[in-house]
Amino acid sequence: MVKEEKAIILDFLPYGYPLEKKMMPLAQAIGTEHLTLLQLIPRREVKFEVGEEVYIGEGKRDKVQYILGRCPREKLTETAKGQLVDFISKLVQDKSDKFVKFFNEAQAINTRLHQFELLPGFGKKHTKAILDARNEKLFESFEDIKKRVHNIPDPIKAIEKRIIEELSEIHRNNLFIH
Repeated sequence: MVKEEKAIILDFLPYGYPLEKKMMPLAQAIGTEHLTLLQLIPRREVKFEVGEEVYIGEGKRDKVQYILGRCPREKLTETAKGQLVDFISKLVQDKSDKFVKFFNEAQAINTRLHQFELLPGFGKKHTKAILDARNEKLFESFEDIKKRVHNIPDPIKAIEKRIIEELSEIHRNNLFIH
């Protein structure tokens, strides 16, 4: 299992989940590297701020007592879902090289389906157009993709939507969440 070093707090529940008997403070968070949804238990007297980055790696953690485990998708609060959208949007911007690389390296999953077709709004015509443009010259940026592939849905928005889908629903083929 992959280990996260840092996490971003998506929501802090000082009294735990409303419908559960345990009144234990709890935070819903997402790992910054592997995008793992987690439930964190704070140290005594510690309160988390939404959007705060906390250390969850090996060794001494100043704010986190322990990691309760993965956060089930269905338990995400509305606040956490909203923060997740903001976090993913910032992540795609900050790590745009990684996602442009996806457009340069994506492969066919099988004879009938390409990884591009898993992006919301992308179909066979878009896939062919991307592959044709990529064969001429690798993409350098999101702007380059938009400029060279006509009538393509916004690649940034498509990646953001796909990551959110992969975090909130179970998919047979994941592109970004492992």
